[in-house]
Amino acid sequence: MSRPVVTITYCTRCRWMLRAQWYCGELLQTFEEVLGGVTLVPAQGGVFRVDVDGTAVWNRKRDGGFPEVTELKRRVRDLVAPGMALGHVDAAAARAGAPGGTGPEPPAGPAARSAPGPA
Repeated sequence: MSRPVVTITYCTRCRWMLRAQWYCGELLQTFEEVLGGVTLVPAQGGVFRVDVDGTAVWNRKRDGGFPEVTELKRRVRDLVAPGMALGHVDAAAARAGAPGGTGPEPPAGPAARSAPGPA
């Protein structure tokens, strides 16, 4: 069985190659055992799209801008490995009120930190 391939199509005139490369690295690191690869496709016309085997995951024009990397990882995970835990990414979603979450945690200010240890 072949493994899924992510395709990131980005606009060269908009200079979005570095963003595409960064997403590529994040996805390969997170899904190293799951993905068959990540392909970068230069294009024009303001396009920035992420697809998994032809299924749209993110489209800058449709979804409004660029995804947070945590959101991109969740969307890719839901297609390529639905049962896979994403660790801190899932925990952050739960705190933010995603389905099954408990809402945001209170901010940890100076009073919430333990006393400093010896210097």
